[in-house]
Amino acid sequence: MARDLTDQTVFVAGASSGMGRATALAAARAGAHLVLLGRNRAALDETATSARAEGGRTRITTVIADASDADTLAGAVSEIDLSTVDVLINSVGTNLVERAFDQLTSASWASMVQVNLMAAFNLCKLFVPPMRARGAGLIINISSIAARKPDRSGAAYQASKAGVLALNHAIMEEEWANGIRATVILPGMTDTPLLDRRPSPVSAEVRSTALQPEDVAEACLFVMGLAPRAHVSELVIQPSRR
Repeated sequence: MARDLTDQTVFVAGASSGMGRATALAAARAGAHLVLLGRNRAALDETATSARAEGGRTRITTVIADASDADTLAGAVSEIDLSTVDVLINSVGTNLVERAFDQLTSASWASMVQVNLMAAFNLCKLFVPPMRARGAGLIINISSIAARKPDRSGAAYQASKAGVLALNHAIMEEEWANGIRATVILPGMTDTPLLDRRPSPVSAEVRSTALQPEDVAEACLFVMGLAPRAHVSELVIQPSRR
């Protein structure tokens, strides 16, 4: 089903690869203007180039910043009018190769919380005030099924992604009366660069059954295409074969 996001501005954090990149391209095809944030300039520029090809008249701004660093993030977006952004999509996330609990150190644990949870906090802190001021806005945080279902993704990953889930629901409860909708999407195994960070190589057979980034992008597009009166607070999407 085609979604029309004409004249909407969508801010995609983590747009350099994976789900963020796929969602940026899908939003461009739907007519949205884009602000793309990532840490890798070459990869982000490639996403922007592809989005322009998909979107035709889409306006695209790129921002190079680490969303887990609040000061760096605030400085990077200081010249962007955040009040014009209709949708924030947070697709920032990482995992460790040495992820088992007995391999974790205080430093590796803190690094996971910093990237997976602090980035979500920093982004939401930037966008909730202008969205509240205009009385409208949509926040989509991409978490993981690991936030709901115990698995072998690692204690730090599960804890930090569960934190994103809780953060999103807290914002939803506090801000719905101010016109802000907050949605958390919980994907199952998805064929993104994170699979390359597993302790053991992922076989082609396993990858063939995984979700693709475009599947998660379609979930984001569904949520973005809803009428303002409708709110999906939580959406789980998993591979049909597992």
